[in-house]
Amino acid sequence: MSKARGLADLGNVYDDGALSNRNLLINSAMQVAQRGTSATLTSGNFTLDRFKVQSSLLDNLVGTMTQDSDAPDGFANSLKITTTTVETAIAADEYFYVTQFIEAQNLQRLSFGSSAAKDITVSFWIKSTQTGVFAVSLYTADNAGIANSTYTISSASTWEYKTITFTGDTARAINNDNGLGMYVNFHLAAGTNFNSDPTDEAFEAYSDAKWAGGHVQNGVITTASATWQITGIQLEAGDTATPFEHRSYSDELARCQRYFQKQISTSSETSLSFCRGQGFASGSAYVYFEHPVEMRTKPSLSSSIASVGNLGALAANGGGMGISALTTVSAWSSVYTTVISLTVSSGTFTAGQATELDAGGNSGAFLSFDAEL
Repeated sequence: MSKARGLADLGNVYDDGALSNRNLLINSAMQVAQRGTSATLTSGNFTLDRFKVQSSLLDNLVGTMTQDSDAPDGFANSLKITTTTVETAIAADEYFYVTQFIEAQNLQRLSFGSSAAKDITVSFWIKSTQTGVFAVSLYTADNAGIANSTYTISSASTWEYKTITFTGDTARAINNDNGLGMYVNFHLAAGTNFNSDPTDEAFEAYSDAKWAGGHVQNGVITTASATWQITGIQLEAGDTATPFEHRSYSDELARCQRYFQKQISTSSETSLSFCRGQGFASGSAYVYFEHPVEMRTKPSLSSSIASVGNLGALAANGGGMGISALTTVSAWSSVYTTVISLTVSSGTFTAGQATELDAGGNSGAFLSFDAEL
């Protein structure tokens, strides 16, 4: 790139109002994986934070979504889809895609729903064993706007850089709240119900046929051992794809923790303390988990309490107790603190006695808090 072109691009970015914090996506260098580094291709499953797979009516597909160390220069990780059992054919009503949901209030800089609506440019690095035409779509949830486009993978198993610009939506506003503002979808398979309307980088009223409009290549999930990888995704205001905005791991983790937080013990931390509180009655207690960052909404609680060999335990003044149930006390909880009621399977409390919820001597014991869109 020439110096003149670089200065022109910088001027475009300045005009669009963002020299920093340009990227509207979170964890798009695929650094953070609080849930773990591998998951099955079940609709709704996350592996890498903020990215999940979505599918409809698939009959046979088995595979994995993983954090992979294969990445283009300047990146350490990618998100990788690998097919082990294929979907033999894509029916008209079937689809499969990778997506990130963006919180509505983070999209206000786009000025959608006004004459000042800004264009949006998405750029990314992509690699697949399958060449051909794949679709990308943006969907605005508040008022059902859809824009779609395609990119072509030209060389198998080779990292390629792609950019697509979408025209800003002057007709449909995005609410200024903590709800779902936009889907950013990377399609890997789409039946004719969802890909038959030609691509159009301008937002229109939603229809099923526009969801993956123009998508052709379904081979990732219909070919045994096929792979598809992506990293360095940037979604930014304006018609210019700027260099990827790298963020530190700690910055990216904090952004992810607004939507999901997990504490888990390791083999060297089998007495990990999750949180503290006090006894309430002989068989129960309340403990208080302080969230490291404000969560999007009051989170739901999951734990290893029901996992064989991963039972949490309570220590009260040095006395170990078994836990039979953990429940969130919603009325006492907030986006800053979750209050958890404990019920014991062994041992007893004294009302007012200091208590601690810990890993109970187990590696892999965990608490997780989910406020995903």
